[in-house]
Amino acid sequence: MADKRLSVALIGNPNAGKSTIFNLLTGLRQHVSNFPGITVDKKIGVFQIGSGEKVDLIDLPGIYSLFPNSKDEKLVVDIITDPTNSNYPDLVLYVADVNNLERHLLLSTQLLDLKIPMIIVLNMIDIAEANEQSIDADALQKELEVPVLTMSGKTGYQVEELKNKVEKFISEGKDAFVKEEPFYCMTAGEKVLTDNVNAAMNSDQSYRSKILAHHHEWLSHLNAADRIQIKSIAGEAGFDNIKGQISETMNRYNKFGYLIKSTLNKPNLSSQSFTEKIDNIITHKIVGPIIFFAIMLLMFQSIYSWASFPMDLIDGFFGTAGSFVRSILPEGWFTNLIVDGIIAGLGGILIFIPQITILFLLIAVLEESGYMSRAVFMFDGLMQRFGLNGRSIVALVSSGACAIPAIMSTRTISNRKERLTTIMVSPLISCSARIPVYTVLIGFVVAPGSLGIFNTQGLAFMGLYMLGIIASLLVALVFKTLLPSDEEGSYLMMELPQYKRPIWKNVLLTVKEKVQAFVVEAGKVILVISVVLWFLASYGPGTQVQDAELEAISMSTQQGLEDTEKENLIAAKRIEASYAGHLGKFIEPAIAPLGFDWKIGIALLTSFAAREVFVGTMATIYSIGSSDDETSVTGQMLKERRPDGRVVYDFATSLSLLIFYVFALQCMSTIAVTKRETNSWKWPIIQFVYMGLMAYLGSLMVYQIFS
Repeated sequence: MADKRLSVALIGNPNAGKSTIFNLLTGLRQHVSNFPGITVDKKIGVFQIGSGEKVDLIDLPGIYSLFPNSKDEKLVVDIITDPTNSNYPDLVLYVADVNNLERHLLLSTQLLDLKIPMIIVLNMIDIAEANEQSIDADALQKELEVPVLTMSGKTGYQVEELKNKVEKFISEGKDAFVKEEPFYCMTAGEKVLTDNVNAAMNSDQSYRSKILAHHHEWLSHLNAADRIQIKSIAGEAGFDNIKGQISETMNRYNKFGYLIKSTLNKPNLSSQSFTEKIDNIITHKIVGPIIFFAIMLLMFQSIYSWASFPMDLIDGFFGTAGSFVRSILPEGWFTNLIVDGIIAGLGGILIFIPQITILFLLIAVLEESGYMSRAVFMFDGLMQRFGLNGRSIVALVSSGACAIPAIMSTRTISNRKERLTTIMVSPLISCSARIPVYTVLIGFVVAPGSLGIFNTQGLAFMGLYMLGIIASLLVALVFKTLLPSDEEGSYLMMELPQYKRPIWKNVLLTVKEKVQAFVVEAGKVILVISVVLWFLASYGPGTQVQDAELEAISMSTQQGLEDTEKENLIAAKRIEASYAGHLGKFIEPAIAPLGFDWKIGIALLTSFAAREVFVGTMATIYSIGSSDDETSVTGQMLKERRPDGRVVYDFATSLSLLIFYVFALQCMSTIAVTKRETNSWKWPIIQFVYMGLMAYLGSLMVYQIFS
């Protein structure tokens, strides 16, 4: 092993504390990427042992057994059954929750039978001791024939001893880290099967051959000829995949049951544990959902209120930066590109960071404390009816703040179809970016007043949010029917961890990973689109923009306009003559049935950068002094008339525009994140098209009814 750095993999069940130990060993010497060709996170890091030698550490996704039911679990099985895989480890650190040892021994004994060198890490010993539990690690080590170590990822207890055992593996070799005799005793039929697969695959690993027989249809390291041959062998042997999995699982549980009794000492508790007492309330069928929505409401309010100040600071910073750059560079296209394209584009990316940070901070705290698993458990049944997953509830609620972090949070959904459906419907939930649009337009639709104790405009506001929620669930039903599934029917299999105080190091590292992923990956696409939008709004065919500017200057001189009015008139004429203006007039025949004119068309195009851009675009088009003054925007829009003298923003047009913004995917950031999370342009295109059709047809129906 002197010629290459030792490769160590962390493997274990979900909620075993792998990430905690990974962070404890690697600290900031880690980074996140994706496994080739898929969007599953690949966390790799480096730690140093006593000799000074550095060791590569990879944190593989959580898995319950070698009989997987999710993409993440299949990935792990694919890696550990293929010694030629670049991620195949020299040594496995198997992390098990000592408080749930019986469930965690299943996978560990399967790995032992694969003859992979292994150290078993019994994590959360601090919780076990607090509950007056004890484990005889030496006795367990003697039975399993590999090193067994009790540890606490939270406190760092025994971390140096773990490094010492890794160092011992390097110096002494793998003999002491591999169980000689198989833990699982195969039946006579299984022995015939594995002998034949061994011969066909030129292998001497009988249990690996058994796993190949189970999963030959999807294991990526098998070629077509291998699959056909293994299938033929399995057929001749009368091998039943499902029965084989059940039989092996029961056999293993029966065999290591005595290990639990002989090595683990649990006190006889006549009363409920603290976790059970809390769960009686938290997971109650009535009280539980109320508590959940109260927490989600608090989360939403926190995101909205806490993020506003840093978002204003970021917005102000980039505004100041743009003004500074414009003051030191000569006037021209290059300066405009830097200021209005690149700096504005970067501002459009980074302004989401406070929301993303706060959301994932709060979600990470809920995850670390053990609450989020309960929320998923409570809503799984309801979500399944709509083709979603219990974990989808987190993304849908988070979309009320911003669809970007909500879509990123779907990574916890293991079933591909359910994750994809959640991604596709999350943007239908009204986000905070729609609020400026709703604020302006609701005033044209609903007169100020009250209905009992409720504000009428507030009720309209809530109605728009409810419309988005109902639409998302109905669309999810459509995707449930239309989307093919390459997996068996979903069922929720998860372990409810004990409640515990969050480990802030883990929380902060998680937040760092999510923010970094957004800025680096999605930011690339957002910046490019921002530059394109700048070009379309700044330039036009031939000399039309220059001619429009000269015309505006002449008009302002004739009318004796003040400097601010003059600048606004020039800006309005320029955008009308730009490519964006031409596009607005080009699409006007298509949007006229919705009650929209070419000016609204421009706003629809420019708000693709972000929905809230609608207000600023209206301000510019209508030559308003302060583009951030929503009152001024409202006042000027009320004065706007059509060529025949009719008010533009009447009830029908305003309601039509509201419906359009409820459904339309006017957010390039969401498109960029959907592309990243699905690893394909196919799904963001479908997302954009179906939401666009919903917006168009909804607006068309509303305008035609009320006009």
